[in-house]
Amino acid sequence: MSSGGPLIVLKAPALGGIRRLNALDTVRARIAMAVELGLLKPGERLPPAGEIARALGVGEITVRRALVSLCDQGILERRRGRGGGTLVSERPPPGGVREIEAYRSAAADVHRLIDQRLLLECGIAHLAATRQGPRRLEELERLVTSMGQASSWAEFRTHDERFHLGVAEATGLPSAVEQYGSVVRELYRYYLPFSLDHLRESNRGHADLVAALAAGDPLKAVEVTRRHVEVLHRTMFVGVEGGGDGDGGDGGDGAAGPG
Repeated sequence: MSSGGPLIVLKAPALGGIRRLNALDTVRARIAMAVELGLLKPGERLPPAGEIARALGVGEITVRRALVSLCDQGILERRRGRGGGTLVSERPPPGGVREIEAYRSAAADVHRLIDQRLLLECGIAHLAATRQGPRRLEELERLVTSMGQASSWAEFRTHDERFHLGVAEATGLPSAVEQYGSVVRELYRYYLPFSLDHLRESNRGHADLVAALAAGDPLKAVEVTRRHVEVLHRTMFVGVEGGGDGDGGDGGDGAAGPG
């Protein structure tokens, strides 16, 4: 145990299904699932490959290969000229990426992982409200602004991760950052693209948390965090277990992943 303070040691559950997929197939599955669930709409333009690579934690070459593959299957299409790029096809065929099933089969483990995040993040919020300093608050406020101005889900995802790890760092406990980071990284393996409207709505929770931290109100910080994370049980992988209509959205935290 780290000298930073006592914390319950929590290990993320083994998510075996997706661990059998290579990086190319995980990118294909996540984008295809977002299309099937309606998180990416027909005609919607995808961010540049470099942004997608940073958001999904893979190499840019892997993303480019995945996009070409999905275009070959008719799920995406390439358009040239002004206003072109890689877009969701107007009539993408369903069920074309069998690797999606590896994600569907891990739904129960994902929800247990969300419970672990809830336990850790509520404790972190409580401590952060009593230990944060003005410099840390300024950084968190800057990240909230950046998420509000993000031009794509991929850009939002990058700021979202920094925000939540920044809250953990505000506790001053290295063990908190280590354990929380481990759980969050596992959840980000399931990050799916989501509409910016949903992500910006979830960003209100980030702003509310910063306000509670600035006020030094640990109970309010915990309540905001509880609401923010519990949304994941309704939105993470909406439709994965059958049903659902893609109506959720919680930053790096809804079907789009932790937010």
